[in-house]
Amino acid sequence: MAKRRSRANTDYNDPDEASASPPAPSCWLCERPLGQRAEWHHPVPKSRGGRSVVGVHPICHRALHANFTNAELARIGEDVAMLRGHEVLARFLNWVAGKDPDFHVPTARRGRG
Repeated sequence: MAKRRSRANTDYNDPDEASASPPAPSCWLCERPLGQRAEWHHPVPKSRGGRSVVGVHPICHRALHANFTNAELARIGEDVAMLRGHEVLARFLNWVAGKDPDFHVPTARRGRG
């Protein structure tokens, strides 16, 4: 079943706006445009009662789960600024900022010893 999109904010009287393509959706975490592959991330994990989802790059999704447990993600919730401010994740975001939207490499997990 396809999701319905609201057109309430579209101004069809402006010919420049009507002919322009809509902006590409962007990644919730890194804010780069999403590529051919996108994944849905629950800011509050489903196992912790989360229902909302956000679009993210596969590499960004892996980075989130490599650096945070579900309990930590549940405490942080939808506070993306807090996630972006995390030291390791901030370095990742700085590194991935100039990459192509479909760029992907394996993600190393943080040490949990």
